[in-house]
Amino acid sequence: MNVIACGALAHELLALKQLNGWAHLHVSCLPAHYHLTPQRIPGAVKSAIEEIRNKNDDPILVAYGDCGTGGRLDKVLEETGAERLPGAHCYEFFAGSEQFMQMHEAEVGTFYLTDFLVKYFDTYVTKALGLDKKPELKDLYFGNYTRLMYLAQTHSKTLRAQAELHATALGLKYDYRYTGYGEMGSALSRTVRVSVAEPCLS
Repeated sequence: MNVIACGALAHELLALKQLNGWAHLHVSCLPAHYHLTPQRIPGAVKSAIEEIRNKNDDPILVAYGDCGTGGRLDKVLEETGAERLPGAHCYEFFAGSEQFMQMHEAEVGTFYLTDFLVKYFDTYVTKALGLDKKPELKDLYFGNYTRLMYLAQTHSKTLRAQAELHATALGLKYDYRYTGYGEMGSALSRTVRVSVAEPCLS
């Protein structure tokens, strides 16, 4: 069983692998910074799929949402026969589709963080948006936001404190919800069970 994942999900995927004893699960990660240039994701995923297929015919799960590719990633998966996690982005994976929609509809102006984004906030938010050099851009980017919601995969007091500081820095009210691995864990479990069972059906 092969998983091609966004680097932002590496920690969670490896934790699930260890927790469930999935020794046969092979995880390969693409750079997390591709989210800053989502047009690169479909081609990178296609190359990773082709590399795996040159070695074996084991099932492939792509641990990405659409992630801003505008459907181009799904087209690659349709062409190659691989599957991806359900949902538009990792926030939906972790919170669950129904719960995420409820949160989104309750307060549309919400900026979401995961464990990964809390840890690497400076890289993927502050520096990526140029706020380190031009802090006055904060109002341009976040003027329509009202809340920062931290969707936590772990019970880390350190990360909770950091997330609250990030909310303060952006001038947003802070909210927190523990999600664990959410639907990502459930989807991966189902896929792994199917891949293990397949040889017994032939």
